[in-house]
Amino acid sequence: MDKLIIGLAQINPTVGALIPNADKVLRVAGSAARLGAHLVVFPELALSGYPPEDLVLKPHFLEDCGVELARLAARLPPETVVVVGAPLRDERGTGRPRNGACVFHGGFLRGAAHKMLLPNYGVFDEQRVFSPGARPTVLRMDGFAVGIHICEDSWNVEAAPCHAMRGGRLDLLVNLSASPFHRGKMRQRLSILRAVASAVDAPVVYVNLIGGQDELVFDGASFAIAANGVEVARARAFEEDLLLLEVPMRRRAEDEVFPECQEIALPGAQESAAAPAARVEPWPEGPEEVYRALSLGLRDYVDKNGFQRCLVALSGGIDSALVATIAADALGPARVVGVTMPTRYSSAETRADAAAVARNLGIEFLDIPIDGLFQAFLEAMRPLWPNRSPDITEENLQARIRGVTVMALSNKFGWLVLSTGNKSEIATGYCTLYGDMCGGFTLLKDVPKTLVYELARWRNARTASPVIPPTTLARPPTAELRPNQKDSDSLPPYEVLDPILERYVEQDLSFDKIVAAGFDPAVVRRVIRLVDASEYKRRQSAPGVKITPRAFGRDRRMPITNLYQERT
Repeated sequence: MDKLIIGLAQINPTVGALIPNADKVLRVAGSAARLGAHLVVFPELALSGYPPEDLVLKPHFLEDCGVELARLAARLPPETVVVVGAPLRDERGTGRPRNGACVFHGGFLRGAAHKMLLPNYGVFDEQRVFSPGARPTVLRMDGFAVGIHICEDSWNVEAAPCHAMRGGRLDLLVNLSASPFHRGKMRQRLSILRAVASAVDAPVVYVNLIGGQDELVFDGASFAIAANGVEVARARAFEEDLLLLEVPMRRRAEDEVFPECQEIALPGAQESAAAPAARVEPWPEGPEEVYRALSLGLRDYVDKNGFQRCLVALSGGIDSALVATIAADALGPARVVGVTMPTRYSSAETRADAAAVARNLGIEFLDIPIDGLFQAFLEAMRPLWPNRSPDITEENLQARIRGVTVMALSNKFGWLVLSTGNKSEIATGYCTLYGDMCGGFTLLKDVPKTLVYELARWRNARTASPVIPPTTLARPPTAELRPNQKDSDSLPPYEVLDPILERYVEQDLSFDKIVAAGFDPAVVRRVIRLVDASEYKRRQSAPGVKITPRAFGRDRRMPITNLYQERT
């Protein structure tokens, strides 16, 4: 045999759903085998879902993983080599589990590779729950040498997992990955894996998870790179896919060894028909990649947690309109409910736009005026603060009445409330705790306001008539909690604010470096103060989809009680 037909099995597992996940592995592996695949590779921790977090510290969880691994061994196509990511108990029963890649063939679990480089930065916390592997692993298939890496193992060409496979002795390297999405991540992956292909002088195939898991979205887009760095195949982005490709192999000497590696010997593979021509699926560019990430993240959060419908408070503004639009696209209009809750400060224009969004999307629409409730609260509270002028208290009271209303609907009907705040507002604290922050999922939590507008314009351009009213896009942003209120009364213009936030939150730049980039020192000082003072609010906010290199929550962990002040 002078070729391998490889199936990259890009699946969407659910964390903890061991039996359904194993069933999916069996179905997809069976399909790949029927198409002639010699080797089928599934993503990192495909059996448990990723990240399993502290589940893998439960001995009974690992025991149940073992039961499913035994079922896979007995039922996977025996003629095909199948590699499946799974958590594995420490062999001695004394240490933390391993992040493993299990190798199945002929009705048996033939061995496992153990992830050596455990990431412990950004959203990753693997050193807390896993023990690192001691040696890289090489499969011996019909005289061919196939190396196995698990995600981070390929991220450093100078580290042991790559170094042990240098010297031109490897025929193929496979990487099982669970690499979460952010803007620009695909370019980063290709750059890294091209460097790896060059270092080991062999083709590289990379299979990535897809699906949403709490804040994280996995975008798939599994690919293959020739030894010269040319991308020769790519699976679909943001969808499950089975990508088959034929990899020409350079047969090595049988006695060539990898002294630093664990080797797993397998029987020779059977000859099979040629694989279909490799396809290179396009990567969605610009706002589309973010829109698809948000859609997938929302759909999986809703479906995997068992919600039937979502509720969006439609204010007539751009944020709520975009959230409702993404929800209707991701789930279908029948599963989305919009509600407007006007007060005396709500303009006829915003009320009309809220109704128009619901009508354009075809979603159910509730109109619940709350001015009477607002008045009742004011009358009840006024004796407690006589002779005090209205201030932010009355503004927040309106937002909190709305929060109580949507949560009442959630409790009564079991709907998931989607809060509509964006990253710019959440970063600066321009949001009301227990008010507009109420909800189970904050879809735009990592989406800056300027990007909200880009996404809305992109979505409007996809249909003959815009779903988000042009008046919503043209109107200056406003919370409508007092007469003639505009966001710009409280915040710098978003086209100024968002670049400052990107530098301070995502790039961790100092005041001096941000000012050196051309921003007004007084504005930068004010923005930094707002961000630092709002940590307590963010800590209590609902999860939302990560789409930037550094999102609030898992990515950026700051103390609430924090007296550090940068010299400015």
